[in-house]
Amino acid sequence: MATRVISALVAMVFGAGVLYFSDSIVLNIVLSALSALGLFELLRANKCLQYRFITVISFIYSIAMPFVHMCKDPLIIQTVTVAFVIIMFAGYFFVHKKMNVEKLFYTILIPVFLSYSLNSLYEMHEMSDAGHGVVFILLALCGAWIADTSAYFTGTFFGKHKLCPDISPKKTIEGFAGGLIFTGLFFIAFNVVYVKIFAKTASVNFIPSFFLGMICAAIGTIGDLSASLIKRQCNIKDFGKIMPGHGGFMDRFDSVLFVAPFMKMYLSFFDIFA
Repeated sequence: MATRVISALVAMVFGAGVLYFSDSIVLNIVLSALSALGLFELLRANKCLQYRFITVISFIYSIAMPFVHMCKDPLIIQTVTVAFVIIMFAGYFFVHKKMNVEKLFYTILIPVFLSYSLNSLYEMHEMSDAGHGVVFILLALCGAWIADTSAYFTGTFFGKHKLCPDISPKKTIEGFAGGLIFTGLFFIAFNVVYVKIFAKTASVNFIPSFFLGMICAAIGTIGDLSASLIKRQCNIKDFGKIMPGHGGFMDRFDSVLFVAPFMKMYLSFFDIFA
């Protein structure tokens, strides 16, 4: 338990530093590093690292995309992604006797998914003219982690019916419902405190904030279950050991990868601050 707490505190201090310098290239550098780390863990889990050329191209794409997104031009971003896919298929010509097509599509999908998800955090940071970008990133993280924590405690005390016993035996329907409600309420409370202290000229739109929290909790659960399913398919317990007591990057960010792109889309349609 002590190791787990210390790891969490170190991660929080590091995260606070990144957010403090988020208006600089620091955010993109960190997202690039996290993309590479997530890619390494997922390719290793499915034993894809042995295909050197395919792996190198995947890493180049994942590391580069956070900086490509700085141009804020969708056409350039799409062009780089299409070029990546074409190069991956061309590279497959040289390894097709050793590498099955399922692993090819895996090594294409994972970098694109990681890039789109993690760079949604950068795009959320940039989409607010009123300076709410850091808050949007924090809410995306909270939408994943607060939901998981509240679902755990609700399920511990009230859980009776299993949610997905074959994938995650400890998750319950009652815990899932508790996570939805608590995360919705947390989003409202968080936004109210933020407005009262840091953005006194703004006000909170309560209904959009509440529903955003609830939906993020639901989507985060899908992300968590998806990662658990991948681990079961690959016969591994954790994706890594970079965070002692927690596991790897993917063990902590599996939910965030699903929440972030949804939240970016949600904020494009609904304002949680007025």
